[in-house]
Amino acid sequence: MWDRIESLELELRDVEVRLGDPAVQSDPSQLAVLGRRFKELEEIVAVGVCYRAATEDLEVANEMFAEASGDDREELRDEINTLETAIAVAEEELKVLLLPKDPNADRNVIIEIRGAAGGEEANLFARDLFTMYEAFAKRQGWRLEMLGASLSDLGGFTEVAAILSGDAVWTRMKHEAGTHRVQRVPVTESQGRVHTSSATMIVLPEAEEVEVDIHDNDLRVDTYRSSGSGGQSVNTMDSAVRITHVPTGLVVTMQDEKSQLKNKNKAMKVLRSRLLALEQEKAASEASDLRKGQVNTGDRSEKIRTYNFKENRVTDHRIGLTLHKLDRVLAGELDDVSDALVAEERQRQLEDDNPEDSR
Repeated sequence: MWDRIESLELELRDVEVRLGDPAVQSDPSQLAVLGRRFKELEEIVAVGVCYRAATEDLEVANEMFAEASGDDREELRDEINTLETAIAVAEEELKVLLLPKDPNADRNVIIEIRGAAGGEEANLFARDLFTMYEAFAKRQGWRLEMLGASLSDLGGFTEVAAILSGDAVWTRMKHEAGTHRVQRVPVTESQGRVHTSSATMIVLPEAEEVEVDIHDNDLRVDTYRSSGSGGQSVNTMDSAVRITHVPTGLVVTMQDEKSQLKNKNKAMKVLRSRLLALEQEKAASEASDLRKGQVNTGDRSEKIRTYNFKENRVTDHRIGLTLHKLDRVLAGELDDVSDALVAEERQRQLEDDNPEDSR
């Protein structure tokens, strides 16, 4: 670990020098990359410095303890205990900080939520989920940009898409992908019976234009008149856009904006991110379709989480976590669930990194 820390200290100094280079400062993309790397290295090195200082102090304290007597010996014993605790804490922090970095860690995300099993109640639940993530994003200090939404007859979402941007947005939101199940009495139920419905959540890392090679002749772009509510001229102009990526068969539609160009730009953002997800999955030799892998069929039995209104309960089935504060979770207080999912992932990574320690 010593060698690794020293190597990172050298890299930190190098990155700091490069950040002061006028050529770098005039290149926004390079400046952003180096800025993020500086922030990562600064955190690791800060913990490493504390770890090294505590280790050196412990060595001195042990030498003094061997020669001390009486009250001095007791004071040194307390100091040694404090230093050993500090070293153990720093070691655990360094283990996490030195784990292989998720290649999507610095990316913004595109979320897509759709009503699945359960008819109109599923669409209403999809809207509840979107409202929950909207509130969670606000709590985290993230920015949310709507990409498009299709309203159902009762005001739910048959589908809705948005971009979330901010610190650690991928780290937290990637765990939200999957099928979400709700158990409650629907507004359409006249006899008070509890129904089970579901909505699907897809989380995609946002792709930059330069990362995905899309040829114009691989695209089929169709325009048509927007449908549904949306203002005075929304239904009188061919502003809606449907883009089909012919090689993969992926289709993206956008109709929220009155401008055909704005709808096309938004559709291309989603298309690039879907294609990036496909490429990443292929590179990892996993399922060739990330979207299918995240939600499967959307059937109620394929759930990652259950929201039970009668018991005010939310249960995440992947980690066996149950909280009896559904009302607060739906209001955006997802921190307990999100923290637990991030911690569980880190624990798995640590066990994979040190298989002997997990036995």
